[in-house]
Amino acid sequence: MPRYELALILKTMQRLETAAALRRTVETLMGKGAVVRSLENMGEKTLPYKISKHNLRHTRGGYFLVDFSASPTIIPSMLDHLERDIDVIRPTILKKLPQKTQEECPGLVPPDHEGKSFSKRK
Repeated sequence: MPRYELALILKTMQRLETAAALRRTVETLMGKGAVVRSLENMGEKTLPYKISKHNLRHTRGGYFLVDFSASPTIIPSMLDHLERDIDVIRPTILKKLPQKTQEECPGLVPPDHEGKSFSKRK
């Protein structure tokens, strides 16, 4: 299963309401067969611009990242579910690329002076 990252912006709410919205989102993911790896709270911030969603104008929001593995077939239905959730301002699901392993650099290879034949000009 490929790995995905769900970037959520939730409307500003009390701590219990925010926890309930996150629990609802994670339970929906797991109900569709996803494996949730981590949930990260990025804090509450002022939005870069005013966003109108569900007949409300939002200027602040709580930012969250959910790292999960899932089948690609559930992504459209999950986005549809999140768009209908009244507590979610902006859902974005991105495919997480596999981390490249860092190979050790062998450094500069010294030149082979003995193997080269130099021609002398006359």
